[in-house]
Amino acid sequence: MQLRIPGPTPCPEEVLQAQSKQMINHRGKEFRELNRKVTEQLKRCFQTKGDVLILTGSGTAGMEAAVVNTLSPGDTVLAVSIGAFGDRFADIAQRYGADVKKLSFEWGLRADPDRIRQALREAPAIKAVLVTHNETSTGVTNDLASISKAVKEFDKLLLVDGVSSIGSIDLPVDEWQCDVAVTGSQKGWMCPPGLAMVSMNQRAWQAYDKAKMPRFYLDLGKARKFLEEKGETPWTPAVSTFYALSVALDMVERETLPKIFARHARTARAARDGIKSLGLSLFPQEDCASNTVTAINGPHGVDLKKLLQILREEHGVVLSGGQGKLDGKIFRIGHLGWVTEADMAEVTLALKKALPHAGA
Repeated sequence: MQLRIPGPTPCPEEVLQAQSKQMINHRGKEFRELNRKVTEQLKRCFQTKGDVLILTGSGTAGMEAAVVNTLSPGDTVLAVSIGAFGDRFADIAQRYGADVKKLSFEWGLRADPDRIRQALREAPAIKAVLVTHNETSTGVTNDLASISKAVKEFDKLLLVDGVSSIGSIDLPVDEWQCDVAVTGSQKGWMCPPGLAMVSMNQRAWQAYDKAKMPRFYLDLGKARKFLEEKGETPWTPAVSTFYALSVALDMVERETLPKIFARHARTARAARDGIKSLGLSLFPQEDCASNTVTAINGPHGVDLKKLLQILREEHGVVLSGGQGKLDGKIFRIGHLGWVTEADMAEVTLALKKALPHAGA
């Protein structure tokens, strides 16, 4: 089965084998060593000298942690959205009482840093900017370096959803002054779901000291205290996923980040070229198309739900449909983590065979 959705993603055999190991005491020496090892490896992958904390939860738990650990009810927040996950980030902040100013862009386009500058200029009370680096619902990667430059001109906190980019697309957390950045184990990390990883720099910790939003399970200060003092997590961790992550991070370090980023770029190019060879068109503008997920316009006359069913049941290829207002209008190929150009060739061939049976 070719699982080619934006997450969960396929796992290498050695990662799956690691997850089958017997449980250990999460308050004992073995887990402390494991926790410290993967934390140091993650810091290198995040390209940060700041703190990286591992939470048991999904990427959305990490996004929620970013909000509740740095903000207070009533804080004015600029939520930059280019799709469904940008909207989710805004919703989280709003649920916790932030005064959210939404800056939405047409789905399929990246955010314009100049419009972010304008929004910050017009609302000096804004404390933080929320932004998605890589939007899987539309297959678009934001120019985060330029966005960061705009945000820091106004000295605002920058909270980044890097769930589907960190580890697959270059996101140097310190260089781009990301105060908080979030990812999840089921994306480019070649692991099963279960862990969210969150980086916090010194500015984020200063905000934490003043933040008043309610937090308990997602309290990053408590997570840091347990890590520094004991090498543990405050609450029971997903031990099996820690096993898997340890093996996956060893694989990452053997391949090296530059080679991983280059492999994802080649694989994305193979996916886009394959789509165009079939006469299909990309949903986003190609100059901002993601290297971890490709979004494709549904061709005229094709029932996309039927197409995905044929691919899954007859060709063993699992792709994703559209989300929200794009449901039934686009479909998506995930290509992050354990993936190569050869995988995209298989997907292209399966699509070539399935499209005529779905109305093309």
